[in-house]
Amino acid sequence: MPHNTFNSLDSFENGKFYSLPKLEKAELGAISRLPVSIRIVLESVLRNIDGKKISEDDVRALAKWQPNAKRTEEIPFMVARILLQDFTGVPLLVDLAAMRSAAARVDKDARIIEPLVPVDLVIDHSVQVDFANRPDALQLNMDVEFKRNESRYKFLKWGTQAFSGFRVVPPGIGIVHQVNLEYLARGVFEKDGVWYPDTLVGTDSHTTMINGLGIVGWGVGGIEAEAGMLGQPVYILTPDVVGVHLRGSLREGVTATDLVLTITQMLRKTKVVGKFVEYFGEGAASLSVADRATIANMAPEYGATM
Repeated sequence: MPHNTFNSLDSFENGKFYSLPKLEKAELGAISRLPVSIRIVLESVLRNIDGKKISEDDVRALAKWQPNAKRTEEIPFMVARILLQDFTGVPLLVDLAAMRSAAARVDKDARIIEPLVPVDLVIDHSVQVDFANRPDALQLNMDVEFKRNESRYKFLKWGTQAFSGFRVVPPGIGIVHQVNLEYLARGVFEKDGVWYPDTLVGTDSHTTMINGLGIVGWGVGGIEAEAGMLGQPVYILTPDVVGVHLRGSLREGVTATDLVLTITQMLRKTKVVGKFVEYFGEGAASLSVADRATIANMAPEYGATM
């Protein structure tokens, strides 16, 4: 049953959602003036209030976010989904299997062990190239890959059958952060009649590419990802947000790569490590999704969280 803390639960013809304008009416702060990224995180904190992991005080603290304030509070951020690459994803599946075995040993139903948010594992980091410069190279490489790692793929297949919220993207489809952008991103989620934004953390530093779609997400370590898929918040220090105002549009012959290299040089001097960076203005609006994804993909290179 969805809660209605701060009278923030609203509805529309297809279901319910948590309304930030209603939260502002409850006099928690000038929420409409907050950066977009902070508002998306705030919606998650509000929606997931349970009085244990996330409290009303967490909502109040984030709703009163101010630029240039001293950052001491941690945000308990519950993401909508988890993205894994194979080097970190396979060990996490091993952990789930071990927990099921432990449950069975004490006569519990092993099926109680399930990821509590959707998990996608993309196989790309460990794939090797044995054949090149020939038209059948892809098929030959895939044949060798599946033969070389047959036991691992059998284990991954078991995982997709055993856990309802666990999917595997096989090798040969693409690199994890691009597959995430092109195939896995949903934009919005629905659970128990409540609609909410797509958000994620991923075990690849370039998970930030998804920001090009306006989706909040960044790279984390395996332990944080495992905690997230088991229903625990990802804790982050309340971030500073740096705005980048883009004016005009790219001239003919100038690519998004040219733009992002210039931006990276500027932001490294500005020192945005651990901060959120938001792009806005008519220049940002003129960029295609591919160009915005190119810029978002470089967040780790200038040190920003996203």
